[in-house]
Amino acid sequence: MRRVLVTRPLHDANPWVEAFRARGLQAEALPLIGIGPCSDPAAHQALGSARQLALQPGHYRAVMFVSGNAAQYFFHPDPPRKNADPALLAPDTRAWTPGPGTERALRALGLPSRQIDGPCPDAAQFESEALWRNVQGQVRPGDRVLIVRGASPASAAAGTPVPSTQGAGRDWLAARLREAGAEVELLAVYERQLPHWTAQQLDIARQAASDGSLWLFSSSEAVANLQQLLPQQQWHSGLALTTHERIASKALSAGFGRVLHSRPSLDDVVASIESVP
Repeated sequence: MRRVLVTRPLHDANPWVEAFRARGLQAEALPLIGIGPCSDPAAHQALGSARQLALQPGHYRAVMFVSGNAAQYFFHPDPPRKNADPALLAPDTRAWTPGPGTERALRALGLPSRQIDGPCPDAAQFESEALWRNVQGQVRPGDRVLIVRGASPASAAAGTPVPSTQGAGRDWLAARLREAGAEVELLAVYERQLPHWTAQQLDIARQAASDGSLWLFSSSEAVANLQQLLPQQQWHSGLALTTHERIASKALSAGFGRVLHSRPSLDDVVASIESVP
């Protein structure tokens, strides 16, 4: 049976591993992105301020969470809040998500489904473009929208001029919002980091370069981190399944010999895995 390596951050990867195993697949987590709280004190200060503003009716039209990690670190910071308000957002503030995984994270945190907007369930991709098609009618000139996301130390090392409080990521949605006349705030609430792999994990990765294992990539950054962790490894015998064309391009440029593509839903990913000869 072909082994599936789930490369999401560990707490995101585990539910996928369990779901795959429930479908009869051999799967294990091999995280290629580490997640932790922002290390910059300015980011912690900005987070505290944004959280209070998000509770004020009329302040934000919407808060967009780029991932379940963004939701988790926005509402449950490290260290935890004292005398925490049971409300998460002002009742007139919408919570935007790029897909069902982030929506599940928000609901698990206690935000009601009626306050959450995301892409249509049958969208070809779960991403900002699909979200925008559903929410652009909500936005009026002068509205404020907060985009909650992660920061990447790699971006700072590369000289990217991004304030530590704003994080890094695709700014496509921010550009559309500004075109619609909205004021956009960018907030970093967690850091994406190179994972600290054990010797055993390194061995698993080297073997999986050529033993028929399927690498499941849901982020271009995961592919880049794999190259950084194993810079001398050749991937021409490697098999990858990606959930977006951008990620597929990154895997091909990394040297993977076979790169497949799937919609990011569980059913579609499982069907793609099972169809691989």
